[in-house]
Amino acid sequence: MDTNGILADLHAERGRIDQAISALEAINSTGRRTAAPAPAAVTRRKRGRMSVAARRKLSRLLKQRWSQGKMKPGAKAKPAQVSKPARHMSKAARRRIAAAQRARWAKVKGQRQTKPV
Repeated sequence: MDTNGILADLHAERGRIDQAISALEAINSTGRRTAAPAPAAVTRRKRGRMSVAARRKLSRLLKQRWSQGKMKPGAKAKPAQVSKPARHMSKAARRRIAAAQRARWAKVKGQRQTKPV
């Protein structure tokens, strides 16, 4: 006699019966399902609250760091940079670019008109 196999079958059958019972209990007389109770093992973790004194201390420390320059963006990463003068495009260069762009658009529009849609 295989007792381990029989026990496994009985445990599986008990699981199916428990599910059927809980499903039937969840349906009340109006036919609507009620919310299932939350399992005891799943509880929401409370967030820690910071006391007023701790917030004040943290504020002072952060202000001190900012004043020392430790939290300024890119303070260590970039050495002093020499600013480059702004580059300006001449009117002639702008005209050449505009003409080239107009030619590109004319070519695209010409291809659209010749292709059947």
